[in-house]
Amino acid sequence: MRPFGLYNSGMTVTERQKQILDFISVFQRREGFPPSLREICRGIGLVSHGSLIRHIRLLETQGFIRGVSGKKRAWKLVDMEAPQAGHIPVLGRIAAGSPILAEENAEEHLPMNPSFFGSSDAFALRVRGDSMIEAHIRDGDMAIIRPQQDAENGAIVAVVVEGIETEATLKIFRSLNDQIELRPASRFYDPLVFNGAERSRIKILGKLIGIIRTKP
Repeated sequence: MRPFGLYNSGMTVTERQKQILDFISVFQRREGFPPSLREICRGIGLVSHGSLIRHIRLLETQGFIRGVSGKKRAWKLVDMEAPQAGHIPVLGRIAAGSPILAEENAEEHLPMNPSFFGSSDAFALRVRGDSMIEAHIRDGDMAIIRPQQDAENGAIVAVVVEGIETEATLKIFRSLNDQIELRPASRFYDPLVFNGAERSRIKILGKLIGIIRTKP
């Protein structure tokens, strides 16, 4: 699978660099967010991060990829930038295992640039229910989410939990030692607590960076 004709640009890339670009393309389409250095290494069978970084820097210099900031440094294909740069996709139901930013998940697009919320990438989810009401997030609001795989304690995240949440939901993220809590912002709901291997059931889709109120 070749990522969007990257190799027809007139620039020279090595076989290893083609392999890196193909892996980033497949990973980005499957997961909805770009891979980290460790994930690229594992995906193409490299042991040394050093040799990969050299290839990454060359590809970045030539304009094939660009870095994405966050806790885990990641790289995305420039040719896979959102075709509607001034829009934010509103995603529908997202089950565990489904690509986060797959085009078929987009129900509509909000006519605004993600940079309005201080991010180069974002998607929106409709809030359902009142479990985050004490964080001033109401039923029917549009939650603006920056895609990322992890979060700091106290952050509000969009998350899917295998076997429990059948779609993306907003929760307050807390991690301590071997335990992760996903807390609602309402006294009427109990937190979800995961210990040890159970933590692998949690898939963070991104961090809340804004709210658009659609009802008065």
